[in-house]
Amino acid sequence: MNIIISAAKTGGHVFPAIEVAKEFASKECNIFFIGTGSKIEKNALEGLSFNYIPLKIDGFRGKSPLNKILSLKDTVFNIFKVYFIIKRNNIKCIITFGGFITVPVGLAGWLARTKVFTHEQNSVMGSANKLLSKFATINFLAFPITGNIKRSLISGNPIRTSFNINKAQEKDRDTNKIRIYITGGSQGAKYFNETFPKSFEDVEDLVQIKHQCGNGNFNEVQNLYSKTNIDFSVSEFYKDPSLEIEWADFVISRSGALTISEVSSLSKGMLMIPLPISIDNHQYLNAKHILDIKMGVIHEEADGIDKLNEKLKKIISQKTYLNWQKQTNSSHKNATKFILNNILKEYGAI
Repeated sequence: MNIIISAAKTGGHVFPAIEVAKEFASKECNIFFIGTGSKIEKNALEGLSFNYIPLKIDGFRGKSPLNKILSLKDTVFNIFKVYFIIKRNNIKCIITFGGFITVPVGLAGWLARTKVFTHEQNSVMGSANKLLSKFATINFLAFPITGNIKRSLISGNPIRTSFNINKAQEKDRDTNKIRIYITGGSQGAKYFNETFPKSFEDVEDLVQIKHQCGNGNFNEVQNLYSKTNIDFSVSEFYKDPSLEIEWADFVISRSGALTISEVSSLSKGMLMIPLPISIDNHQYLNAKHILDIKMGVIHEEADGIDKLNEKLKKIISQKTYLNWQKQTNSSHKNATKFILNNILKEYGAI
C-alpha cells in the first residue's frame, strides 16, 4: 500500500510522524513523506528510504494581509500538486501530524476521495488538524481534548524507539545526590540558561545536574555553573535524550507534547515551565495533563524566580520526585502500534 505521511518543521510534529512511518514501512508499505524541507525534517529522515517531497508554504496565523494572500496562493497550488501525486502513485492512505503543510495535503486527499487520518500531539487541537478533522476517517488524539471531535480515538503520542527500551544508566551517576536533567528543547531556552545555574544556591551540595543548553550557548552556561559548587555537566545537544532522562531523578523542561510524553513514558516526573507564547496556550494545557496524573508540577515564568526556587527546594527537600516515579504513563509507548492497527482495520487488513 502506498501512503502519504505529512508533518512539518518542528520535532513535535516530525518525530511522531516518522515513528508511524517506520511502523508502516515495516509492513511493506511505500512511504511518501511530505514536509517543508526544514533542517529538522532532513536530519530526522536521514538514512530512511522514504520518498521525501518538500513543499513551499507558510501558515496564516500572525501573518500580514499580503503574506496571507501569498500563503493562500501556495496552498491552492500545493493542493493540486499533491492531488496529482496521489493519483500518479495510487496513494491509498494519508496521515497528517500537524503543521500548515498538512492543510493542502489533507484537502488534496479529500478531493481525491482518499482516506485521511489526523494525529494531534497536544492537549488542544491545532488549526490544521481542526480543519482536517471535519472529514478525516479517524482523528487520533494524544490526550483527551475538550469539545466534540468526531470520529476520534485516544492513541497517545508515538514516541521515539529509544524511549521504548529500558536502559540501566549508571554512568556519571552519584547515588548520593539528586540527579536533575534540565532541557530547553533542541534549540535551548534563554530563560533556562540564565535562570537555573543560579537556582540551587541553598542545595548545591545535594544535586547533580546535566543541562542541555542549545547550539551556541555552551560557554555562557558553563561559566555560570562554574561559579557554583554544583556537580554539573553542560552540553549543547544530547543525541539520545532518553539516556539523560533515564539517568535523572526528575526533569526540568518546557511542556511540549513530545517532551512530556517521552519523559512520562519513562516514569520520570517533571518540573514544567510552559512556553508563555505557545499558540492557544497549548503548553500549559499539556502540563496540566501531567499535573492531573500526579507526575509533575507547573511553574509559569510570570510567577517569578523566587517562587521557582521555592518549588525546586520543596521538590528536593521532600523528595517529591519519588512519588512521581511511582506513576506510570504507558499510553505513549503503545501509540505507534495503536495507530497502525486502527488504520489497517479501515482497509480490512486486520
